[in-house]
Amino acid sequence: MALPAEFHEIAKRVNNWGRWGADDERGTLNLVTDGVVRAAAAEVRTGRRIPLALPLKEDGVQAGLIPGRINPLHTMVQINRELFGPGGVACSDDTVTMGLQAGTHWDALTHVSHSGRIYNGRPADTITAHGRAQFSGIDKAGPIVSRGILLDVARAKGVDRLPGGHAVTPEDLAEAEALTGTAVRAGDIVLVRTGQIALCLAGDRHGYAFPSPGLSIRTPEWFHARDVAAVANDTLTFEVFPPEIDDLWLPVHALHLVEMGMHQGQNWNLEELSTACAETSRYTFLLTAVPEPFVGAVGTPVAPAAIF
Repeated sequence: MALPAEFHEIAKRVNNWGRWGADDERGTLNLVTDGVVRAAAAEVRTGRRIPLALPLKEDGVQAGLIPGRINPLHTMVQINRELFGPGGVACSDDTVTMGLQAGTHWDALTHVSHSGRIYNGRPADTITAHGRAQFSGIDKAGPIVSRGILLDVARAKGVDRLPGGHAVTPEDLAEAEALTGTAVRAGDIVLVRTGQIALCLAGDRHGYAFPSPGLSIRTPEWFHARDVAAVANDTLTFEVFPPEIDDLWLPVHALHLVEMGMHQGQNWNLEELSTACAETSRYTFLLTAVPEPFVGAVGTPVAPAAIF
C-alpha cells in the first residue's frame, strides 16, 4: 500500500537530508555538540544514578510479535575451568543469542526504510544479509550522552498509565513539558513516559505489546522544531499501536529514522525516573545511553542511566 499524501507532506517538513552534509550517517545526533554535553554535565548535583534498562533474561519483553526478535538465550560455555592446570586460576564464560532489539534498545537509522530509501537519501538495498548496513549502522552513532528531559505524559494527565491505543499528541507533549518547569532545547534527548511498561514489569507481555499508547504521526514536527537529538519511550512499538491511520504501519519510525535521521529507543523503564523527578521537581538530568557498537547493525541493546 502506497504511503498517503499526509505522510509525504509531513516528511517534507521534517526532512534533514543534506543538513549535515551528503556523507552524514548520524543525523540529529550531530546536535549533541561539545557545548551541549558540557551543559548537560552541569545537571549532575547529587550523583544519584537511576537505571532505565529492563533486565536481559529469557522470559524478557518479547512475546513473538516480531519474527526472529527473540529474548536472550543465555548459556554457560565453561564453568570454573582450570585453563592452565590444576590448582590454578579457573575461568567461567558465557554466551548469549538474542535479538539486538529484544530489550531496552536504540533503533539505528537503518532500522526502517520507505520508498526504497534510508536516511540521507541512500538506497535501502545498501542493507544486505552479508554486508549488513553499509551506511548509518548503529556503530556510526558514537557515544550518546546529553541532557535528558522526561516528558511524563501520564503524570501530566493525572494517571498511572495512558490507555492502550492513546496517540500521544504535540499537545500532550506540551502539557508534559509545562510540568517540567523548563523547555526542551536543542541537543536534548527526550524520554516520553506513557506508563505502559508497568504491564511488562507485572509480567503481562501480551498486554504490554497490544494495544499500546505511543507517539502520534503529528509529533515528529514537534521534535523537529525543537532540534531534539533523540527520543525514547516506555513501549514496545514506540508509536501508537494499532496505528491511528488505518493500514499505515510504523509512520513515526519512518519519519524519525528515515526523514529526520533521529534515533529512537523502545522498552525504556521510566518508572523509577518518574518518581524521582516528581519528588525532586527536577525533570532534567545527565543521560548516558551509549549504544553497543555492533558494526552494520540496525539496532542495539543499551543500558541507559539518568544521573542527577
